[in-house]
Amino acid sequence: MIDSIRDYIKDTDFRFTVYKDKIDIVNYKKIISLEDEKILFLGGNQKITIRGKDLTLNKLLDDEILIVGKILKIEVLYE
Repeated sequence: MIDSIRDYIKDTDFRFTVYKDKIDIVNYKKIISLEDEKILFLGGNQKITIRGKDLTLNKLLDDEILIVGKILKIEVLYE
């Protein structure tokens, strides 16, 4: 169990989890653009574009963000 907790704390892998009308992003590098219909950010070696309606940041931490709103499309471009 201690190893599981240690792995969780040391986790540096970029990932995102999509739920109904929200997306949780962990270990992102930088938010590039923030609009109510498009959010663009860097995560790992990917550029992620989230398109939707009424998009807002519900949680903003150093390594995690939660975006809520009507998510219509997620684009992932590898650099």
